[in-house]
Amino acid sequence: MKSDIIRIDNQGYGYEDVVKEVERAAQYRGLSHKEELQLRLCAEEMLSLVRSVTGEMKACFWLANEGRDFDLHLSTNTVMDKEKRDLLIQSTTSRRNEAARTFLGKLRDLFEEAMATYPDVSENDIPDEVYKDLLVHPETSPEWDEYEKSVLRSVADGVKIAIRSGKVDMTVSKSFG
Repeated sequence: MKSDIIRIDNQGYGYEDVVKEVERAAQYRGLSHKEELQLRLCAEEMLSLVRSVTGEMKACFWLANEGRDFDLHLSTNTVMDKEKRDLLIQSTTSRRNEAARTFLGKLRDLFEEAMATYPDVSENDIPDEVYKDLLVHPETSPEWDEYEKSVLRSVADGVKIAIRSGKVDMTVSKSFG
């Protein structure tokens, strides 16, 4: 069974629909309350991880299942830089780009990785008083990113990400067999 495709954006549009769709699929397949919560946690952490890494988000979400095996899918486009690419690949269970499986895929991946730029962080764009606050209170905490990734990895059976150009396809697998 494949669900409808749900469009998601930064303003929160689609988030409630994703949760409802996951709950509906869990109930349809007869999952226990605990299993339903695990599947819902996978979906929420998946959305949160992609949003925190890519920043802006206009994505499509759907889920597919066969029996008690679920695959949650998320597809989005982003302007890719080296930092985003590394964060996304480090969040997978295999620590590799799933789009780079064939010889040509590996070649394309190497080329795209070499062409990716470093994020533009210029001290001159930030006023001094704000920059001093950022040094004392960093905007993002590395522990938070690690926490988010570890929750998803510990609850899900598998996390795969395929990156090709600026398109990111994420698949989270969970089996209740």
